[in-house]
Amino acid sequence: MSTVSQKESGAPAASPGPASTRDLSGGCGDDLERQCCGEPDQKLPGTHGVGDPAATFSGDSPFLSCRGRVIKWFWDSAEEGYRTYCMDIYDEDQNPSGIINLGVSENKLCFDLLQSRLTQSDMLRVEPALLQYPDWRGHLFLREEVAKFLSLYCKSRTALRPENVVVLNGCASVFSALATVLCEAGEVFLIPTPYYGAITQHVYLNSHVRLAYVHLDSEVTGPDARPFQLTVEKLEVALQGVISEGVTVKGLILINPQNPLGDIYSPGELQEYLEFAKRHELHVVMDEVYMLSVFDEALEYRSVLSLERLPDPQRTHVMWSTSKDFGMSGLRFGVLYTENQDVATAVASLCRYYGLSGIAQHQMAQLLRDHDWISQVYLPENHARLKAAHTYVSEELRALGIPFLSRGAGLFIWVNLRKYLPQATFKEEELLWRRFLDGKVLLSSGKAFQCKEPGWFRIVFTDKAHRLRLGMQRFRQVLEGRPHFRT
Repeated sequence: MSTVSQKESGAPAASPGPASTRDLSGGCGDDLERQCCGEPDQKLPGTHGVGDPAATFSGDSPFLSCRGRVIKWFWDSAEEGYRTYCMDIYDEDQNPSGIINLGVSENKLCFDLLQSRLTQSDMLRVEPALLQYPDWRGHLFLREEVAKFLSLYCKSRTALRPENVVVLNGCASVFSALATVLCEAGEVFLIPTPYYGAITQHVYLNSHVRLAYVHLDSEVTGPDARPFQLTVEKLEVALQGVISEGVTVKGLILINPQNPLGDIYSPGELQEYLEFAKRHELHVVMDEVYMLSVFDEALEYRSVLSLERLPDPQRTHVMWSTSKDFGMSGLRFGVLYTENQDVATAVASLCRYYGLSGIAQHQMAQLLRDHDWISQVYLPENHARLKAAHTYVSEELRALGIPFLSRGAGLFIWVNLRKYLPQATFKEEELLWRRFLDGKVLLSSGKAFQCKEPGWFRIVFTDKAHRLRLGMQRFRQVLEGRPHFRT
């Protein structure tokens, strides 16, 4: 295992909000590459930084503990954009001047398919066992179906086992539970930036576990390189830098497909990252929540569970959920797969707080066992709709001359709006974010993902066509200095 003081690295706090070109990996559009990947922006200093979520904490309440005040502060500061959206949600008939949400990563494209499947008669079942306390790992019937589902769609070389499955109410709970059972307070996970910023809260609020950033940038340094590319060399430098500050590093978090970049790690890269972790006795937490949202037929996604061998199976833990791939983020269903029975048992004990109802477990088992519907109906149609929406937004961005990373996975596009920042600072980035919000379109700014360079934003494209078109119209109007839009 690799050891920090409570020292803050100088990395920025999360910005308000919920938080292309053809690159050399074949993932960008036209010849905007020089704009996207040439001269880097103003950057954060150094190659790494240890986050301290409470470093800029300010707030007081006579009714809350110190811990409670920090938790409330997270809500007050980090959720500003989403709260504003929730008070002014766009509705074509009731609120046509409301906010269009292109900031929160939810797939809203396939409600019709899901409604049809989830309202079939096999989904509703009420019996005593479903109304009583379950095995805290999840009902065996569900864990069996999860193991079969992951074996098939992760393309595992051997059948995965239900005793290695723990079922929780979403991957936020998986992160929180793993942080609790793997780390002591004040210890850290390494994580490459930019990354899905809510992980900061998931690992910190209950467990006071922090994240140590492996800062990546957009500069392309060689013929086989790509923007924001993670390498073992960068992991090594960051790890040694964090250790030199006296911080204990307990693990590495990887997101594949990556959020917000949309990158897919190759099998060779995954093997290198896992070997690195084994050398340093680090746990690896693999977030694979977008594994079925790879819509470019030319891409080959490989789950870590499909690798021929895991360098350290006892320290490799995989999570997946239906939130992204099935557009069911409100149902709250997440899965941990780990061969480490000590970890599985400890996480299962926390499912007293992170579990889901027996009726929901029945529904999930029915859905996941329906491989014919998933493979022949849902996935082909979902991929077609993802590709069409991605193509539309890509064309709009090209028309505006905006560089972006054009990947074929995930629900979002990572765009470079640096040219709209007069001074290329994070303050200017925040001002632009607020201009978008005032223009009634919610985006996520790069600072919310701890991006090293100001000016990057994530656009979520998985909304119905009429909302997506209106959202992109407002996006254009804000950039052109026309905040007053027509509905």
